Amino acid sequence: MNKTGSITKQLAAVLLTHLLFGLMATSLLAQEQPKKFLLLKRGTNQKSQIRFYPGEDITYKSKKIGYFVTDRIVNLDTEYLYLTENILNPSDILEIDIRRKDPRNRTLNNLTSLSLGAGTMAIALEGINSLYQQRKLQFSPGLIKTSAILLGSGFGLLPLRYKTFSVTDRNKLQLILLEIE
Repeated sequence: MNKTGSITKQLAAVLLTHLLFGLMATSLLAQEQPKKFLLLKRGTNQKSQIRFYPGEDITYKSKKIGYFVTDRIVNLDTEYLYLTENILNPSDILEIDIRRKDPRNRTLNNLTSLSLGAGTMAIALEGINSLYQQRKLQFSPGLIKTSAILLGSGFGLLPLRYKTFSVTDRNKLQLILLEIE
């Protein structure tokens, strides 16, 4: 009984030490996060804001170039966006490709994968089950309808993606520089 009490105390001391070191480490690491980013704002809703940090790739269409170009953000200042092969003023940007950055696309992708996978799995499992039990491939009409609906909705969701962010009166680009002293 005494041995288990001392082990419990030692375990509690080790956990408390790790917790304290973890709290100090997170406060130090939180200050080291990037303070500069390009902000894409769609209205006033913060959930629809997208951020591009230095070191990330950005695909954009500018007024000077009539097609999309992919480049890496090197640095930002109050007026310019410095890329590896170009220097841009945010007012020169017409559109930005947001297929990989917009969190709503991940939700649409998950819904698409879920419905396509469920429809495929239902057909496959019914086929395997009928081959095993009846020694012939046979599908029930209800399962075929359900699988067709699932597969159809999955294929219907495929083209629904947020592809570009067009700079308009409602959609704004901002260069954000936060300096904490």
